[in-house]
Amino acid sequence: MPDADHVFMERALFLARRAASWGDVPVGAVVVRDGRIVGEGANVRERDADPVGHAEIVALRDACRAAGRWRVDGATLYVTLEPCVMCAGALVSARVARLVYGATDPKGGAVRSLYEICDDPRLNHRLDVRGGVLAEPCGAVLSAFFRDARRKRRILAS
Repeated sequence: MPDADHVFMERALFLARRAASWGDVPVGAVVVRDGRIVGEGANVRERDADPVGHAEIVALRDACRAAGRWRVDGATLYVTLEPCVMCAGALVSARVARLVYGATDPKGGAVRSLYEICDDPRLNHRLDVRGGVLAEPCGAVLSAFFRDARRKRRILAS
């Protein structure tokens, strides 16, 4: 039987594929508390012309609206790509207890790759972090999206 991290990451992957269907970078996220999803989101930057429309932010907003408060103490956020600086900061601010991510982001990751915001002892909150859960399929969705985008640009340029 798959562990809970894999089950919830599969849902995040489903949401990532939805983001790709409307032209956004395929990243999906879910917020889980007490074994159930309380918030979810996918990238909507392109769709909504929203510079902060990252999957993590959308999922956190959804969870906070449902809870009626800005904190999600005790929750785990699952996301298909290592969070950026903005999203890692939001996770700290929202008091997320645990982060589980799929693919690493060597160009923009702020949890392990470029920075370690979720572990920074200077901040008022730290998260438990588990990276690399379903990393291969999470990375494959992103790779396919960017490969297709490059192919389309080459066709348009011809």
